[in-house]
Amino acid sequence: MTLNPAYEAIGKGFVQQYYAIFDDPAQRPNLINMYNTETSFMTFEGQQIQGAVKIMEKLTSLSFQKINRIITAVDSQPMFDGGVLINVLGRLQCDDDPPHAYSQVFVLKPLGNSFFCQHDIFRLGIHDTA
Repeated sequence: MTLNPAYEAIGKGFVQQYYAIFDDPAQRPNLINMYNTETSFMTFEGQQIQGAVKIMEKLTSLSFQKINRIITAVDSQPMFDGGVLINVLGRLQCDDDPPHAYSQVFVLKPLGNSFFCQHDIFRLGIHDTA
C-alpha cells in the first residue's frame, strides 16, 4: 500500500467522531465498532488490554458521567500500510474533578473503505513529584 494523502482529514475526523461518542455516556458502548475483536490494543494509564470486548469493559467501567474536553492539538502522520498515526493533546475534566492534561495516541488501520483503531494509548498528564 501507499501513504494515504488524506491522513490529516482522516485523523481530525476520527478524533472528532471518537470523542463525540466517548463523551456521551449513553453512546459510549458504540465505541466497540471502532475496535477489532482480536487485534486491537489499548493501554489505559499503563494497563494493557487486548480485543474490543475487553477494551469496552474498561471504557464502560469508567464511573464519570460528565466530561468537559478541550483538544489542544491533533497531529497525524500517514503510515506505509495506508493507516494513520494520530496524537491528541488536550485537557479534560470529569464530573467535579480538577481539569488534567492528557495525551492519547491512535493507530488507525485500513479495513475495506474504512478504518479501525488497532492501537489506543491514553495517559493523563499527572506528574507525581513526591
